[in-house]
Amino acid sequence: MLIGLGLVLFAILIGLGTWQVQRLHWKEDLLATIDKRTHSAPLPLADVEREFADSHDVDYTPVTVTGTFLHQGERHFFSTWEGGSGFNVYTPLRLDDGRFVLVNRGFVPYDLKDPARRQQGEIAGKVTVTGLARNPLPGKPSMMLPDNDVAKNIFYWKDREVMAATAGLPAGFVLVPFFIDADKTPNPGGLPVGGVTIIDLPNNHLQYAVTWYGLAAALAAVLILRLRRPAKEA
Repeated sequence: MLIGLGLVLFAILIGLGTWQVQRLHWKEDLLATIDKRTHSAPLPLADVEREFADSHDVDYTPVTVTGTFLHQGERHFFSTWEGGSGFNVYTPLRLDDGRFVLVNRGFVPYDLKDPARRQQGEIAGKVTVTGLARNPLPGKPSMMLPDNDVAKNIFYWKDREVMAATAGLPAGFVLVPFFIDADKTPNPGGLPVGGVTIIDLPNNHLQYAVTWYGLAAALAAVLILRLRRPAKEA
């Protein structure tokens, strides 16, 4: 009975180790893709839209877009930057074809959430923005996150549909199906601070695999000793 349970546990540990090896290869491919994308030249919005239509994955793809900001539609995503708390400012950008894209213009400190206190950065007229395309989230990333406080215009997760629906856009508006994080090109007055995209994907799968395989090896040694003990005693 004990040997049988040990063999089942051994198989589970080997399975967990193998799963982590598979995850390691997946993570290495993902990191390589992100590195290649972030070091490539910015693409026109139309090219990135075609890629999204094909693969539904354009995360971290450099893109350039031209349009006019609707600053009155700012949506504020709670964030931190360089040790300070505040908000990433997501602003609708109206394109020449009448559609909109939500642009993360960057970070503002908590006490400067009110755009009236940073009017110099509210750029008027047509602008060209270069940044990174970001995939929309399929849903709330974690139950640990608070619910978005739409009434106070404070978002704890990037609910693209609600952000757009509460931004005062015209009826029947059409939204580009991904976000854009603006690069670090300075804004007038210094705010918002652009270039706040954080690319930090930990890759600990090798350590996890070694741990599971190590436990399996230790268990195998115990089982072998257990199986050999009766023969020695005889």
